[in-house]
Amino acid sequence: MAYKKKLTFGLIVGTRNICNAKLGLDAREVLLKKMEKLGYGYVIIPVSETSSGSIDDYKDAQKCAKLFSDNRDIIDGIIVVLPNFSNEVGIVNAINGAKLNVPVLIQAMDDDNDKVDVYSRRDSFCGKISVCNNLYQYGIPFTDTTYHTYPLDSELFEKDVDNFSAICRVVNGLSHARIGAIGARPAGFQTVRASEKILQATGITVVPVDLSEILGAANKIDGNAAELKAKVAEIQAYGTIASTAKADKVIRQAKFGLALENWIAENELDASAVQCWESLQKNYGCSSCVSMSMMSEKLIPSACEVDIAGAVSMYALLLASGNAPALLDWNNNFAAERNKCVCTHCGNFPKSFMKTTPTIGSLDLLGTVLGQEDTFGAVKGPVAAGDFTFFRISTDDTLGGIKSYLGEGTFTNDPYAMDGGIAVAQVDNLQKLLKFICKNGFEHHVAMSRGNVAAILEEAVENYLGWELYKHE
Repeated sequence: MAYKKKLTFGLIVGTRNICNAKLGLDAREVLLKKMEKLGYGYVIIPVSETSSGSIDDYKDAQKCAKLFSDNRDIIDGIIVVLPNFSNEVGIVNAINGAKLNVPVLIQAMDDDNDKVDVYSRRDSFCGKISVCNNLYQYGIPFTDTTYHTYPLDSELFEKDVDNFSAICRVVNGLSHARIGAIGARPAGFQTVRASEKILQATGITVVPVDLSEILGAANKIDGNAAELKAKVAEIQAYGTIASTAKADKVIRQAKFGLALENWIAENELDASAVQCWESLQKNYGCSSCVSMSMMSEKLIPSACEVDIAGAVSMYALLLASGNAPALLDWNNNFAAERNKCVCTHCGNFPKSFMKTTPTIGSLDLLGTVLGQEDTFGAVKGPVAAGDFTFFRISTDDTLGGIKSYLGEGTFTNDPYAMDGGIAVAQVDNLQKLLKFICKNGFEHHVAMSRGNVAAILEEAVENYLGWELYKHE
C-alpha cells in the first residue's frame, strides 16, 4: 500500500435498549461532523436500519457486519463510540462478523455530574470496560484513547483519531507491503541477510530482480528520449552537481534512475533495497545513491546494500510519519560524549533530511577503490537539526520471527569533518541502546525519519503486528 493520505473508517455508535436512544443519535451527529472536518471517509449503518441508528443487539450487529464486509476494500480501521452503556455483545459481533482484521479504536463519552438521572446518564465509563473485555475474549486487538472517557466533541478526540489513522497506515501498509530486492547482497554484508519467508508470514512480499535486468533496461533508453531529458533536469535541480562530474555521468545516472523507477512502478512496489556497490560501478560506471535519494524523497523508500529489512523499517517510518525516511549507519562515536554519535551513509539521504542544498558528486570512501569517475551519484552534506524517530526490524531465523527496536532522538548542529551524508545524533541513554543492539544481533543499519512517532509505531508493532519490540527510553 503506497502512502495513503485519505483513510476511510467503519463507524460504530453503540447503544443499549434500556438507555436513552437520543444519546446515540446525538453522538452520531457529532461523530460524522468530526470525520468530515478531519477529511476522513466513513462507512456507517443508516439510521433507518436499526431502531436508533446505533448498534445494540445481534440483529444490528449482523447488518453492520455485512455493511463493513461489503466495503472491506476501502475500510482502513474501525472507530467505536460509546455514548452510553452500550451493548458489548452487539459491538463485538459486528466487528467479529465483518472479519476485516483492521485496527479498532474505542472511545467512550463522559457523564456530566449534573446529568445522571435515568434519562440523561451515560454509564459509558462502565460500558467501555465491558466492550474491551469482549474484544479481549474474541482475540480482537484494539487501541484505547488518551483518557478512559472524554467528550466526543473535543480536540482530544481529533488528536486520537489522527494518531489512530497513522497506526492504521502502519498496520495495513506493512501487512500488504511489496519490497523490491534489486541485485545481490554485497558478499561482505552478511549483516543484512533477511528471511523472505518470515517476512511473508506477516504479509510482506519480497520481489527480486537481477541487477543486470535494470542495467540492460537503462542501456536501452534512447539518449534523445523526452523522459531522459526530464530526468537529467530533475537530477540537476535536486542538488549542486560537483564541478568534477562529467555530463555523460549525469546522463548515465538518469538512465539508471529511470530504469529503476520504471521497474518499481511496473511491480507496484512500496519500497526497495538496491545492490548499490560494487557491480554497478564496475559494470555500469555510476552509483545509485541519488536515484535512491530521489525515490525516498518521493515517499518510495530505498535502502542500501540490498538491506530488505532496512527497507521495511524505512517504510514503517514513512507510514507512521508521512515524512521521507533515510537508512543510516550507526557509524562513529562523537568524541567522549556518550549520548551522541555520528550516523552516516555514502549519500542516499533524501533531500529533505539535509541542512543545505546537497552536493551531488562521487563516493568518497568507495571512490578511493572503485575510482572517482565510476562512482558519481552520491548526495552529500550535513543533516539539518531536529527531532527524529529511529526504527529497525530484523528477521531472526533462530527465533522464527521478527524482532525490532524503536526510539527517538535529536539531530544536532554539531560540525563533523567527514564526507558523505552526515548526521550528528543525540539519543538519551545511548550506551544502553548500543548494548542492546550488539547483544541481540541487530544490523549496523538503522532507519530514521523526522518527527516523533515512536508511540504510533509501538502501538502498531506490538498490539497489531505482534513483533518482538524493544522501546528505548
